[in-house]
Amino acid sequence: MQHFKKILAAAAVTMAFALPAKADTVLTVHYPMPGFFKDVMDTISKKFMDENPDIKIQFANPSATYEEGIQTIMRQAGTAEMPDVTFIGLNRLRMVNERDIPVDLGPMIAKDKQSMADQGFSDTILKLAQVNGKQVGLAFATSNPIMYYNADLVKAAGGNPDQPPKTWDEVIELGKKIKALGNGVDSIDFRWQGDDWMFSALLFGAGGTMLSKDEGQVAFNGPEGLKAMTIIDRMVKEAGMPVFTKAAGEQAFVAGKVGFTFQTTGALRNTIKNVGGKFDLRTAAIPLIDPANGKLPTGGNAVVILTDDAAKQAAAWKFAKFAAGPYGASVVVPGTGYVPNNELAAKSSDYLGNFYKENPLFLAGLNQMPRMIPWYAFPGSNGVRVTQTIVDNISRVVDQSATPQQALDDAAKEVKRLLPRT
Repeated sequence: MQHFKKILAAAAVTMAFALPAKADTVLTVHYPMPGFFKDVMDTISKKFMDENPDIKIQFANPSATYEEGIQTIMRQAGTAEMPDVTFIGLNRLRMVNERDIPVDLGPMIAKDKQSMADQGFSDTILKLAQVNGKQVGLAFATSNPIMYYNADLVKAAGGNPDQPPKTWDEVIELGKKIKALGNGVDSIDFRWQGDDWMFSALLFGAGGTMLSKDEGQVAFNGPEGLKAMTIIDRMVKEAGMPVFTKAAGEQAFVAGKVGFTFQTTGALRNTIKNVGGKFDLRTAAIPLIDPANGKLPTGGNAVVILTDDAAKQAAAWKFAKFAAGPYGASVVVPGTGYVPNNELAAKSSDYLGNFYKENPLFLAGLNQMPRMIPWYAFPGSNGVRVTQTIVDNISRVVDQSATPQQALDDAAKEVKRLLPRT
């Protein structure tokens, strides 16, 4: 009997070592755009769980876009389906905050033993995920729009790949020459579908704003907005830009059939991978209509805590700081193309200090960071419909069924109707 007890005791010890310890806290995490973020999220969560074995991260089904993501969260809010943590597009933080869905991170910051600045979160970085002074989240992935170009086509059209266009006039003129090469080659892919971000790049680049300062009037249909929409019109009329869908534009560019594409830095890693050795891929700053006063919208998302359970909140705060901190940034930047949103990651040789020297294609987004301002968030609950209205009217210019002024006037009229009554 004693011998049998010894065997059982030995077996128990063996099983204790063989079986993983059960996590004390399980966090359900939701995120958008798995094409950009799946590998990144898997890497960050694995490292986090290795360092925090008492916390388990399980992922909810990701959403294809930021717009689908915010609608999912709005639909699940207050139900058992709502995740504990989510990643929300920076321009949708206002929408969830108006419904009082996110946890205010201010008290958590105040209780932290180490200051946020010492952890790499400057005031500028923190403000990216604030709404009316409330810390709704922590900026996780931040981006700005850049120019991608096919240096082989630029050279074939008589341009200098080492001196990319610095103005929209130069882009359109060189695009016209690239189109004239024939053989199924197209000039420009301007990524205007999905949301208002790329239109913002033109509008803010001209010194314009979406709404008036008091948010009582639509402002994007003013002189700056007309300049922005006219650039899109000229891309079609003068440079022969086709009516690409998002997927078709991506496929044509990586196949070497498009001279220029304008979109987020966040697509850089995938673009490099998909281009492979098919052509000489280059990147550069996106032109600004007003070089002196022009700004660029900050794309990307923030990690937001939703759970009201105290134990889960404590675990979620650890995860949020880890994901948005130096380790998370050191995974996000090389894994996507987003610019670093943590100062420790950007400066330290332990993280990204040497990355940009070795990967010059990523410099375009980094160099534009001083131009970045918040991606505008429309007030009220109709934010998704507002941006879709803008996209729909841009499409009318691209397919030449409306002039820039007509499209702007129609968009402004509909947006005004969708905004909250003051």
